[in-house]
Amino acid sequence: MTSAALDDVSSEREEGSDDAVTRTGAGRAFALLLVITGAAGTLAAWVITLDKFKLLENPNFVPGCSLNPVVSCGSVMKSAQASAFGFPNPMLGLVTYPVVIAVGMALLAGARYRGWFWLGLNAGTLFGVGFCTWLQYQSLYNINALCLWCSLAWVGTIVMFWYVTSHNIRNRILPAPAWLRGFLSEFTWVLPVLHLGVIGMLILTRWWDFWTS
Repeated sequence: MTSAALDDVSSEREEGSDDAVTRTGAGRAFALLLVITGAAGTLAAWVITLDKFKLLENPNFVPGCSLNPVVSCGSVMKSAQASAFGFPNPMLGLVTYPVVIAVGMALLAGARYRGWFWLGLNAGTLFGVGFCTWLQYQSLYNINALCLWCSLAWVGTIVMFWYVTSHNIRNRILPAPAWLRGFLSEFTWVLPVLHLGVIGMLILTRWWDFWTS
């Protein structure tokens, strides 16, 4: 499925007292993508938050996703990096991911937003990808463990970021050359696939001896 099919955009111009203002909507599939990725992030954040509270109550608690020395959610939750802002990281997800769900639901209902709104959403997803990238590095090379629920949030955030960025470029909300808009009209899916593929290769090579033993 092409990006154009995924995001069949509709726009309208609102006549104001001074200048016409363009409001941009989105196709049903793109709106559903926002709902699904936001729901995946919310689910991951909710489960991690519950397990974090259980760990605070009982330091010997073992989360259900602690499967082996590598896939060890407990090790990640007990790390200093799990509270990067002074509170458990998933609590940030409990605030931000539902916002994405709300945006997707509004688009399904026919909402159209001004350019500054789309740029704000893009900035939020960019922050999310940046934070996830930092957490991925910490997990692989400092904490030396993976959390499956964190990985679900990573996937949702990465897919969300690339499709929001593609939407904004193709609708000229973000400036870009014509060839890039043409590429994204057909091949947006390549970007999250490559991004996730790189992360998968890093995980595979980081613990190659463990996976192959």
